[in-house]
Amino acid sequence: MTMSEQVKQYKEDLEMFEDKDSKLEYILDFGKSSGILDPKYKTDENIIKGCASLAWLHKSFKDGLVVLEAEGDSIIAKGMLVVLLSIFNNRTPKEILSFNPNELKEMGVLELLSPVRQQGMEAFLNVIYKFAKECEEISK
Repeated sequence: MTMSEQVKQYKEDLEMFEDKDSKLEYILDFGKSSGILDPKYKTDENIIKGCASLAWLHKSFKDGLVVLEAEGDSIIAKGMLVVLLSIFNNRTPKEILSFNPNELKEMGVLELLSPVRQQGMEAFLNVIYKFAKECEEISK
């Protein structure tokens, strides 16, 4: 599934819910089942600066793919990280860099987030796009 197809799937899922609370519960459910980041990756270097709660993002580049692992300390952060990782994880740098992050607005999740949490999502995206650019340079 492409990144755009994954976003479209989330959009369709969110459209099934009638109100904002139900949509938010959908995201929170992802957080309840999210994985745990290995404690060795919970370093200051991996903290996503700008998030409303603590969130860590471990990045690596393996076999031509950007590999991402993340964890947040709040249920909403965990849920959003699950959604974002399902879109961005295990992609080539080219896929990530050619994906327009404005597509995420069409997904219908931004209006569920407070302005501070929206800033956290933007910080997350900035880290991923910067890393994808670095990986693209490595693979040239």
